Amino acid sequence: MSFAPEPPYRHGSAQRTAVLLVNLGTPDAPTPAALRRYLAEFLWDPRVVEIPRPLWWLILNGVILRTRPARSAAKYASIWTPQGSPLLHWSERQAALLQDALQRRGHAVLVRHAMRYGAPSIASVLDGLQAEGATRVLVLPLYPQYAAATTASTVDAVAAWARRSRRMPELRFVNRYHDDPGYIAALADSVRAHWARNGRGQKLVMSFHGVPARSLALGDPYHCECHKTARLVAESLAIGRDDYLVTFQSRLGRAKWLEPYTEPTVQALAQQGIQRIDAICPGFAADNLETLEEIAMEAREAFLHAGGQRFDFISCLNDRPDWIEALADLSLQHLQGWPLGAPADDPAQRQRALALGAAD
Repeated sequence: MSFAPEPPYRHGSAQRTAVLLVNLGTPDAPTPAALRRYLAEFLWDPRVVEIPRPLWWLILNGVILRTRPARSAAKYASIWTPQGSPLLHWSERQAALLQDALQRRGHAVLVRHAMRYGAPSIASVLDGLQAEGATRVLVLPLYPQYAAATTASTVDAVAAWARRSRRMPELRFVNRYHDDPGYIAALADSVRAHWARNGRGQKLVMSFHGVPARSLALGDPYHCECHKTARLVAESLAIGRDDYLVTFQSRLGRAKWLEPYTEPTVQALAQQGIQRIDAICPGFAADNLETLEEIAMEAREAFLHAGGQRFDFISCLNDRPDWIEALADLSLQHLQGWPLGAPADDPAQRQRALALGAAD
């Protein structure tokens, strides 16, 4: 086995600590060709689809990659922005703002972002951190609730990079933060702010990304952690169990996934006479296709078509200041014991943050 070439080791060189934020991923463009590349990588991950490889290869290459890219490209086109992919934009901005927040607290920590699928890849960003002198890396997946299909897949990707590395950094991982007080407070405050501006719906729907139902029986804690997040948010908002619902979205294939499903649930609410609902997606740290198109567009249309009067989508945490501070608290909690150094002026980072701010 050969190992990747690395920057020459320099005795006495400064050792740096880094935080790597990881999100799921995004295609490079809202085109069928870009979606085909992205879906081929995403759906071939055995953590994502647990079907015997020969059978799944035939289904994926013979059916899905022939039909789905064009449909998915049209959906991505409906949410694409001048800055490109919303998920990539918000992930980049979160990394820049988190580094600024840590610097304000007196810590010289590099913060970078990567995508599990697509670009920038985890391997390429880890290569870059190593070139910048990072010898300690905290990997912080932006998935509040642990799931094998997301969190563990991120660990797999880091491990694959480490297997080809000659000089590995020290590595730590944040597995979950579904009940982190700062995260819960930021979610609850985002709902309060929405209610203060727009009034309050009759029901608050908390929609999480779905996973196959069998994962619960196989020991995945995702379902339980989603419900705990929802309960803690409801407690912070001082609302009762009849005031909110937990649902699951983004079902893939015909197998049973975690229920209740989001779209049929909002349709049923309208048919029951509920005229106004608010929807939030606590499992996503940044807005993306699943929030901006599937919930803010498709679920809204389903609710209104079934007789509802108003459907309000509450944006993900994105670059909310309280969320960035919660990320800083979470990072420092897991960075304990590592030297963090004193902040130095980083013109490139400052320019990146300013550019991101101007883009908004």
